[in-house]
Amino acid sequence: MKFIIQIRDIALRELQILRKNNLYAFCMVVFPLLTGLFFTSLLSDGVPLDLPIGVVDLDNSSTSRSLVRRLDAFQNSRVVAHYPSVTAARIAIQENEIYAFLYIPDGMAEKLLAGRQPKISYYYSMASLVAGSMVMKDLKTITTLGSAGVGQATMQAKGYTPEQIQTALQPVRIDTHQIGNPEGSYNVYLSTALVPGIMILFMMLISTYSLGMELKFDTGKELLAKADGNIVVAIIGKFLIHFIVFLMVVLLFQYYIYGVLGFPSMGSVWNILLLCLLQVAGSLGFGIFVFGLMPSLRMSMSICSLWAVLSISIAGSTFPVMGMDAPIQALSWLFPLRHYFMIYEVTVFNGFSLINAWFHLVALVGFALLPWFVVAKIKNAMLTYVYIP
Repeated sequence: MKFIIQIRDIALRELQILRKNNLYAFCMVVFPLLTGLFFTSLLSDGVPLDLPIGVVDLDNSSTSRSLVRRLDAFQNSRVVAHYPSVTAARIAIQENEIYAFLYIPDGMAEKLLAGRQPKISYYYSMASLVAGSMVMKDLKTITTLGSAGVGQATMQAKGYTPEQIQTALQPVRIDTHQIGNPEGSYNVYLSTALVPGIMILFMMLISTYSLGMELKFDTGKELLAKADGNIVVAIIGKFLIHFIVFLMVVLLFQYYIYGVLGFPSMGSVWNILLLCLLQVAGSLGFGIFVFGLMPSLRMSMSICSLWAVLSISIAGSTFPVMGMDAPIQALSWLFPLRHYFMIYEVTVFNGFSLINAWFHLVALVGFALLPWFVVAKIKNAMLTYVYIP
């Protein structure tokens, strides 16, 4: 009972600290929520639309103009300019005016009708991986459709039936089924990893900042006095309010993406709730652990910033971890976001049982328990360390 009263008193003390310093309100509530709104609004269309491309049409025939109109009708691409030469179009790509251009040589229609296989070229920039890949897909499709259109007209003139024409032009029909994300929305698979990653960043930074401020203002002895020297009680009481506030913010984001935006989810509400609890507990635990290793406000915050930013790249949401080098794959287990993302993929996105992600579940619990290994060092820092700016 005594421990509960001490935890309550320390939590109330921490609440007063949070109320007096507006930085906590911005970093714990305002910025995480704005981050969620920013990314989900930025990707609200699901995929990039109307990416600018150019055309170099030296043939200027009805066939070439038809190809250009079909290309402009694609959802992802928009023809914004016609260029007199390849050199002019290349300069436009280098100046970031367009992402790609289609080159139609002189005499293309004449050679196509004569069956002499004219060459149609397209050039695209991969400086932006997403934009380059999407316009390349449209350009490849339109060049294939051009030859197919001529072939269809020729076969119709020879008296082939529609079934025969379809079989000749497309001998194998592809029936695509995108499981989990049927619309191929970038918002679904990016926002569900980027936003939690940035929230984890704020949790790590606030946990180290909060402990560092105790050293800076020499209030660590007061904190320990309220816990009768028990550093475990002091840590629990100090971060109880942090845990509650961050948990509410994370749950609000989950409600927003699933309840308001309608992101696909095959898992139960309980799986989402458990994942949120582990996300907050693991992130705060990791931040406290880093401060215990290096009881310095500046150094601990720098390490947490580096760790959280790296975790966004190594989590596996944009580039699969299994495709990385073996040392990087091994290193990925040291990042809380990696385990969060794997549990999300297995239990929430695909709807499998928690037993299929048990190792990642244990890993996040382990991150939450990391402070136990450094509590003695944190206590020593509160009692003896002198703050150095």
